[in-house]
Amino acid sequence: MRKCRSFGWFNFKDKRLTYGVLVGSLFMAFSIPFGFKFYFCTQLSLLHIQSQSSMDAGNQITMFKDTSPLQKLVEESSSAKPICSACNCEPISNYCDINGDVAVQGHSSTISIVSLGTRKISWTVKPYVRKENTAAMDLVKSWSVTSMGFVNCDVTRSVPAILFSLGGFSGNHFHDFSDLVIPLYITSKQFNGEVQFLVTDNRPWWIAKFEKMLGKLSRYDIIDIDRKGKTHCYPRMIVGLKYHQELGIDRSKLRDQLSMKDFRQFLRRTYSLKREKAIKTRDDAGKRPRLLIISRRRSRLLMNTEKITRMALSLGYNVVTIEPNISTSLASVAQTVNSCDVMMGIHGAGLTNMVFLPDNAIVIQIVPLGSIDGLARKDFAEPAMDMKLRYLEYKIKAKESSLMSKYKADHLIIKDPLSVHKKGWDAVRSTYLDKQNVKLDVRRFRATLLKARRLLHH
Repeated sequence: MRKCRSFGWFNFKDKRLTYGVLVGSLFMAFSIPFGFKFYFCTQLSLLHIQSQSSMDAGNQITMFKDTSPLQKLVEESSSAKPICSACNCEPISNYCDINGDVAVQGHSSTISIVSLGTRKISWTVKPYVRKENTAAMDLVKSWSVTSMGFVNCDVTRSVPAILFSLGGFSGNHFHDFSDLVIPLYITSKQFNGEVQFLVTDNRPWWIAKFEKMLGKLSRYDIIDIDRKGKTHCYPRMIVGLKYHQELGIDRSKLRDQLSMKDFRQFLRRTYSLKREKAIKTRDDAGKRPRLLIISRRRSRLLMNTEKITRMALSLGYNVVTIEPNISTSLASVAQTVNSCDVMMGIHGAGLTNMVFLPDNAIVIQIVPLGSIDGLARKDFAEPAMDMKLRYLEYKIKAKESSLMSKYKADHLIIKDPLSVHKKGWDAVRSTYLDKQNVKLDVRRFRATLLKARRLLHH
């Protein structure tokens, strides 16, 4: 078996005096972050902790680069590389970038960092983005990160690896993109395909669904690491994925300034989508814009799709209706969505398909009863505008909700949804998302489709 390289003791012995002076000179600088660790962890970014093992082995672990004045002082005081603490201040994602000799053992869910230092490191991490969401994290396997003097490598790779979980909320189309696809794009794009994906909590159908995208991001086979008994060694490993915001990218957080524009161009290349821009009816007077109605199966059903279709046809639209599910070909959905100029649907995962729309297309989100305006804005309104799409919103009246057939108009569920919010998210979801359907007032909704037509004229 081939061993990962270790570091000679003679180098350490010859430089004891140098390291002794260095450690002494850093004592005062590092007493600040240790003394104020809690403050800087909550107010700034991740606090880096210097350890003897990092000086010996030259390994580096970082959890989102700290650019605070304190960190600059630390960096200026020493050329030795930092090793991160178990404290991770990133609000959403578990993310750790390890440079050095790294070994991963799937059966034991262990990541070992080769280090000759006397100080040992040990913590656990769940490589999924929603670290504060208990429901999601209960479905994610824990991995142990430890330091070792040496490891035996059964398989040695020359490219970095990214370890991430397909547990959590995968399988929900919105979360597939927001929690996994976009974060994976952000995390892996820097490698230009020279990176290997290690999947824990694997769901083979998920890999099959996103196979085309995964193949564009990595030139190597995806490893179902939980099933591997052999030890795989890498020169660098990223554990977890970078996450910025719901269904979006904050380009200011990336060195290469990636944006949602870049991601959408990546999708067009991946699925050979022909249309970059939506129709301008003033330039194509004889061409009818295409309206896509996203239908749902289980909840928040649009009960009068046929009437909406007839009304839209009378306004000059061509109408397409799709009802995608977990077995629907993503390539087929992408082609259909890209062929349309306006997409409408009730708040839900189906609206995620707006990522495939051409630029300047229009998204119409139908917001059901329940005072979920904030959720609607964060999940789809803000992402749509960030994608260079135009956004319209239609908030239904109580009479358009199926809840009116269950409760009287003066019931708290109808007249005071915020009283349900006080009972917690489970109550809101059960009442307004899982048990509500919508029957649009066709005359009232007509004004929204007319506005969309006017927008397409310019």
